[in-house]
Amino acid sequence: MGPPPDAIRLFLCGDVMPGRGIDQILRASCPPRLHEPYIKDARDYVELAEGESGPIPRGVAPDYVWGDALGWLEGFAPDRRLINLETAVTRSEDYWRGKGINYRMHPDNAALLPAASIHACALANNHVLDWGYAGLDETLATLDGAGVSAAGAGERLAAAQAPVVLGVPGKGRVIFLAMGSETSGIPAEWAATPDRPGVWLLPDRLERAVAQVAEQVAAIKGPGDVVVASIHWGSNWGYHLPTEQRHLAHALIDEAAVDLVHGHSSHHVRPMERYRDKLILYGCGDFLNDYEGIGGNAPFRDDLSLMYFPDLDPATGRLVGLAMRPMRIHRFRTVDADAEDAQWLADLLTSLGKGLGTAATRDGAGTLHLTAA
Repeated sequence: MGPPPDAIRLFLCGDVMPGRGIDQILRASCPPRLHEPYIKDARDYVELAEGESGPIPRGVAPDYVWGDALGWLEGFAPDRRLINLETAVTRSEDYWRGKGINYRMHPDNAALLPAASIHACALANNHVLDWGYAGLDETLATLDGAGVSAAGAGERLAAAQAPVVLGVPGKGRVIFLAMGSETSGIPAEWAATPDRPGVWLLPDRLERAVAQVAEQVAAIKGPGDVVVASIHWGSNWGYHLPTEQRHLAHALIDEAAVDLVHGHSSHHVRPMERYRDKLILYGCGDFLNDYEGIGGNAPFRDDLSLMYFPDLDPATGRLVGLAMRPMRIHRFRTVDADAEDAQWLADLLTSLGKGLGTAATRDGAGTLHLTAA
């Protein structure tokens, strides 16, 4: 499982959503009242999951949700671990009126992040402000107190755009930026400004969006640095790859010196591309959520996800290799996908990658690897 000696190995995954129902099974939990159109109590999501998968323990330790993923993290030994944390971490009761869905987890449950040695979280998503500006303040303070860096949201635009810099001794640095698009459901009024807290919301115009990222990268990138742009974009369902997403991803690599595009928002795995030897993940799927027992989208297999372990050459940012470990959400934790599900994911990625020149193969241990189509 070891990377080439000089490569920087990362762990990336899709949306980590430990709020709402999952918050209710952890040792601390927020009041369960919800402000959704149909479900008014977060505990109902636990009951739905139990109806689908069987009993779920209560009062679980912070590492429970990671399940089998912890063993793979130890085995693959990534240099830095980066996720999209798609929930507010707060006790605030000031929910965002009219939004419909409001995710939060109790600040004491932030211990689940260091339990998996997560180094940084992207926060430029459509749930981080679900409990208002007070909720955002507490989220940022809680992550800081837990020793986890945050990118993509802040007290003002400059803070939201500021990159997280993670040193990798003996190899180089990882520059991590997080941004979002209104296409993912981020309300326009959540955009951080020079005078207002919020998230880094990219402009609609491609040129302006790329220029914003390029400015941040140019100010900090040096020799031995690899730049990861983590973007919350696109719809929740479907495999269509919008032309605008592909144009933006390519432009970030060509014009903004980004080395890896980490795309998320879709509830299921979407295609990936190797462009000029740089990795683009267009949609990583949900890595952890409370959707068990909610029907209607079974063909997309939103219970399946991947642990992405890209190896990058710090001298060039070039992708050296990509291993992907197939996982499944079961009883509000990540468990190993079986051989049939792993092959389903490999076949899906190969089918989706036909127009992008990519495919996925499965080795004898069940790990998937990016290959050329």
